[in-house]
Amino acid sequence: MPSLGFTSVPPLLKYLLYAEQLGIATEPALAAAGLSAAQLNDTSLRLPMEVHERLLDYFCQHSGDPLFGLNSARFVKPSSWNVLGYITMNCATLGEAMGRIMPFEKLVGDMGTSRAEVAGNQVRLIWSCRHQRPDIRRHLVENVLASWLLYARWIADSQLSPSAVWFEHALPEPVEAAQYEALFGCPVLFQQPCSALVAPLEYLQMPLRQADARLLKTLEEHAQAMMASLGDAPLALQVHNVLRQLLKDGLPRKEQVAQHLHLSVRTLQRQLQQAGTSYQQILDDLRQELAEHYLRHSELSIQGISDCLGFTEPRSFHRSFKTRTGLTPGQFRLSAQSSGKA
Repeated sequence: MPSLGFTSVPPLLKYLLYAEQLGIATEPALAAAGLSAAQLNDTSLRLPMEVHERLLDYFCQHSGDPLFGLNSARFVKPSSWNVLGYITMNCATLGEAMGRIMPFEKLVGDMGTSRAEVAGNQVRLIWSCRHQRPDIRRHLVENVLASWLLYARWIADSQLSPSAVWFEHALPEPVEAAQYEALFGCPVLFQQPCSALVAPLEYLQMPLRQADARLLKTLEEHAQAMMASLGDAPLALQVHNVLRQLLKDGLPRKEQVAQHLHLSVRTLQRQLQQAGTSYQQILDDLRQELAEHYLRHSELSIQGISDCLGFTEPRSFHRSFKTRTGLTPGQFRLSAQSSGKA
């Protein structure tokens, strides 16, 4: 049977806190999972995902709560998601925070993957669980979706609710849908095509109460370094990190990046193509990310930003930026300054 991958320690702590509230002794649970109390103090530790599964399974069996996964989400806090929790907390809007989940969720673990889909005036934040065991899968999915919502309420300082919540699984017995609706504050539908929070598109513009652009940048750089240190860091992320370093000295050549990664240019191009991207796409995305950051948070002139990003002339920078945003760099800076004063 293939390995389920890894889990970090922070997601496990919600289960333990809820178990303690219920009066369940945690020592037998740790023993059943093959965990020591000392390991729980090391948030950098990566444990086999089977440990996560055994711990959750123990609590589901011994808690007497058929909604253990859902209810343990009430103990969510920034540290529950490792550095990703602090990254999302320091974003400017809910949409920006949502966009940070996908690149860095592997730091939390291999439990599943997220994606966002826009349908009309609604956005679906979908979570696909990797676990196949139906009982564990249900508790994990319910925990993740409930944690997302409760954390979003906290960072946005708002009692917002989705339009609907979808679950792939059936309503478990003897539970009633009203128990879910009390937490989510909206209709909860079962046996749906995917598991997702469905919310109005306008929620993405909701400002967050603790936005800090400079701290966000520092946290993201730390998270990128952590991602790159994982043995199975995606090649696209490795290329992104190398480019970020090399851009400081002018526009890097593809050969330089390949050399840093101990690959031939041909192998680099082929593997990126297999991953559904390209060297140019990663470079363009990075330049855009940095351009927006400099325009929002620095005093650099547009000519200076163009030089920093390795454009041969400002005209090329203007054209590239407007193609992506519909605004010139100058218009974007004015708009960012206006919204900052609002």
